[in-house]
Amino acid sequence: MGEAVGAGPEYRRGMSTAATNASRWVRVAPRDRRRAVDGLVALVLAVAALISVKAVYDEMSDMDALFRVPPALPIVISMLALTAPLAWRRRYPLGAAVAVVAAFLVARIMVEVPEESVTMLVAFVAFYSAAAHGRRPLGSYVLLACELAVLLQVARELFFVGFMAGMHPLSQSFELAFNVVIFGSPWALGAAVRSSRSRESQLVERAGELVRERERTAEQAVFAERVRIARELHDVVAHHVSVMGVQAGAARRVMARQPKEAAEALASVELSSRTALQEMQRLLGFLRSEGDQEDHGSQPGLERIADLVAEWQRSDREITLTIEGKRRDLPPTLDVSAYRIVQEALTNSRKHSTGRAASVRIHYGRTTLELEVVDDGAGASTPGPLGHGLIGMRERTALHGGHVEIGSRPGGGFGVLATFPLAANVT
Repeated sequence: MGEAVGAGPEYRRGMSTAATNASRWVRVAPRDRRRAVDGLVALVLAVAALISVKAVYDEMSDMDALFRVPPALPIVISMLALTAPLAWRRRYPLGAAVAVVAAFLVARIMVEVPEESVTMLVAFVAFYSAAAHGRRPLGSYVLLACELAVLLQVARELFFVGFMAGMHPLSQSFELAFNVVIFGSPWALGAAVRSSRSRESQLVERAGELVRERERTAEQAVFAERVRIARELHDVVAHHVSVMGVQAGAARRVMARQPKEAAEALASVELSSRTALQEMQRLLGFLRSEGDQEDHGSQPGLERIADLVAEWQRSDREITLTIEGKRRDLPPTLDVSAYRIVQEALTNSRKHSTGRAASVRIHYGRTTLELEVVDDGAGASTPGPLGHGLIGMRERTALHGGHVEIGSRPGGGFGVLATFPLAANVT
């Protein structure tokens, strides 16, 4: 019992060392593991070849008492030279195949080793490796030359040595055909494995491309959603805050002299603030809701354009509204975009124009919808950088295949003219 207890730590250290070695083997790179496996295959075949040669010579000695076994050194060297290249069969497949064929011919012709089973298996593995791992098209030519060299040697043995041994020609032809099939099969097998590996690689690459495409699509969707949210927030906040500023300024100026007008202006400020809050809550509610379908039912459209103009008319600006053509139903997204463009154009006129009046014209054409907002300000002499509102108007028109013209008018003032095609959008 005392010895068993004393041996415990050493036993545990041995188990720990074995576990460490096993874990190191698991952590070895796949390429290193393949090389180790190839080296082991070469070693096993070398031992098998030497054992098979000895068995053949023992059988020949038993059959003929006068037979003398040739020197062992050339035989051992030829067998090692035949099997050793397999250790590099995947790293240098064509070179390994050439080396195996050269050693095969030397062993059969010069050393005259009578062993056939293991040497043919070695040639089979070498040819398969060349077909599966060799470069194209060079590998095909090298493999064809190697197989022809081996088959010519087999034919020489069958038709010359076999003829002297009294083999029947039909038997010789059958043996040659059998060897053609045997040495041709690794080429077909290697080509099939190579093709399967290529398809697998293509599938993996395609899967990677799909993953990257999905990530890009997700990023684009997130960016588009952020742009849409920013556009909605800008339209809601900029318009109502601008109106509130106008009304508050008017109330401040007339508060002492005209308290009734001041009260009306403050009521308008209150109404604008509530409307802005409602639209903000609607937008935030949509962002928190599940699904990706936008609720356009609660969004303003051109049917509310008169309310928008009336809201501006309650400020210190004169707004006129003209609707031309027969009013028609529009797709929800187009209806919302048209309303927002008019809203943003009026907001920009209030913020940046020196004029006091503006006109809004909505023209329902046969194939187009035109929105025009023009003020009577001096207009900008040089175009400045686009703000978020102007960018939003361009994005909204482009979304529906339309275009927008923004800039100073030849007769004075600043105008926005947005045109939408209706041929494919009218409902």
